[in-house]
Amino acid sequence: MTAQQLKYVIAAAEAGSITEAAKALYLSQPSLSEAIREVEREAGITIFTRCRTGIAPTREGMEFLGYARQVVQQMQLLEARYMNKAPAGRRFCVSTQHYTFTANAFVEMVRRFGEDKYEFILNETATHRIIEDVRNRFADVGVLYLSRDNESVIRRALDENGLVFTELYVAKPHVFIRRDHPLAGRERLRLADLAPYPRLSFIQGSYESAYYAEEPLSRAPVSRSIRLSDRAAIVNLMIGLNGYTVSSGVYARWLHGEEIIAVPLDEPEEMRIGYIAGRDAPLSELAQVYVQALCDYLKDA
Repeated sequence: MTAQQLKYVIAAAEAGSITEAAKALYLSQPSLSEAIREVEREAGITIFTRCRTGIAPTREGMEFLGYARQVVQQMQLLEARYMNKAPAGRRFCVSTQHYTFTANAFVEMVRRFGEDKYEFILNETATHRIIEDVRNRFADVGVLYLSRDNESVIRRALDENGLVFTELYVAKPHVFIRRDHPLAGRERLRLADLAPYPRLSFIQGSYESAYYAEEPLSRAPVSRSIRLSDRAAIVNLMIGLNGYTVSSGVYARWLHGEEIIAVPLDEPEEMRIGYIAGRDAPLSELAQVYVQALCDYLKDA
């Protein structure tokens, strides 16, 4: 198989459709389909399952795509270095749940290593996607949390994908609300206090379950629920609808001034925040710097 064929397979995976990938690559659909079938024959696996709505990688296909991306990225670095006579740039990616402190650590890493050429990626995404990104080596590290509620499911998923979790910080859950919220004067809150208000949480897509939720205690039933994919939108709904979300309590006040406050949640739960990486893969220099920046920020939280 060739590097070009690997690029075709990656393009098809990212598009989720042979037709759309063929258009983007300026190929005919039969030509792209045949190129993918040839790769599957050589690899001896089925990379994609096909259906009316498009294509999806199989479990073997996901693993293959991880290696394919590595090969293509290395080829691009090789071409940049020797064919284009330009120095190779650094690449680093972190896939993370929606936390301000992961962005703060990312800023610190870029400040230290932002050279003339680099590709740095901060990907705030769903929990299952974080695991997939690290497994496929798209991301160097992933940031998520374990709790009493989700640990058994998340650890099983990590084990199945050859990943390990390293704990960095233990937080008690806090309720994030606007400064003028009717509950803002309380020193502590219980889940029952929140019943009249809409719960705001992040969408997890096809993995929509309490085990993959970013918010602890998400199995508690509520009558008003709003799901979103954007961190800024959640803040807007806290302000506009008296909504709330539950998270770690670590929050950058410089981001929204005093508009948002964190009130301790009086429930028996903990958030053990940490990073995931390949079981046998040592952290890169940039990953080590990023993890240390995370530790420094959380320590001072």
